[in-house]
Amino acid sequence: MASTHTPAHPAGPAAGTQLLDHPVPDDPGALAPEAEANRHRMPRQTRGASPLLGVTAVAATLGATGFASATPAAAPAIEAQDESPVALAADPGLALAARIQQQADSQRTAAEEDARVQAAQEAAAKAAAKEAEAERAAAEAERAKAAALTLPVKDYNLSAHYGQSARYWAHLHTGLDFAADTGTAVFALGQGTITSAGWSGAYGYRIVETLPDGTEIWYCHLSSIIKGSGKVTAGQQIGKVGATGNVTGPHLHLEVRPGGGAPVDPETWLQQRGLTP
Repeated sequence: MASTHTPAHPAGPAAGTQLLDHPVPDDPGALAPEAEANRHRMPRQTRGASPLLGVTAVAATLGATGFASATPAAAPAIEAQDESPVALAADPGLALAARIQQQADSQRTAAEEDARVQAAQEAAAKAAAKEAEAERAAAEAERAKAAALTLPVKDYNLSAHYGQSARYWAHLHTGLDFAADTGTAVFALGQGTITSAGWSGAYGYRIVETLPDGTEIWYCHLSSIIKGSGKVTAGQQIGKVGATGNVTGPHLHLEVRPGGGAPVDPETWLQQRGLTP
């Protein structure tokens, strides 16, 4: 009786093995058992450059697939920036140059400060010298002013000299007489201070001026006193000619008493100071 069964695989048993990558020989018994066993083993890896080549291949594969782009692009720049200071610090030539520059800057700063201090000292010295010179000039002018003398009367005649004798004098004449009209101006002989002014017996109205060196100048027989106290300068009017006291006519009786002591010849004293009565 004929079978009605249809096989699941019309091609027979060989059709189920077409998924294998290896060809099947016509004679199944042609493959040796060892060859059949080795057919399913992985090839042995040799030591040496093969692993490195494998890593390189993987890296190339990753680069080709775009995975390498996951690394941040700024990473190489950051590494370069970190390396620069290390290189500068490690370079002995640059460190030496920096030290030399720092030393030069310090020396220049010190030199500039020294120059500034020296200039200030020189300016102060010049100012002090100028001030001292001004003071010296002022003192010299004051001394010259104090030493300057003038005659006590402008329009006069000498009517009596020092040491003369006369019947109306109790002693020898102790001064120099400048005969002038009553009211003629009487001037201070030099710079000084009026230390006394008023009535003085036979001298009539009298003014006593004390010069800076202590010499006293007596102005006697005045008709009036204009300056009775205080400081006066040479040529300043202090009174007027008169005929008060023991006199025979209007005149100025002038006496010079060094240190306030005994009188000396006024004519000689004036001549020694450049004045000729």
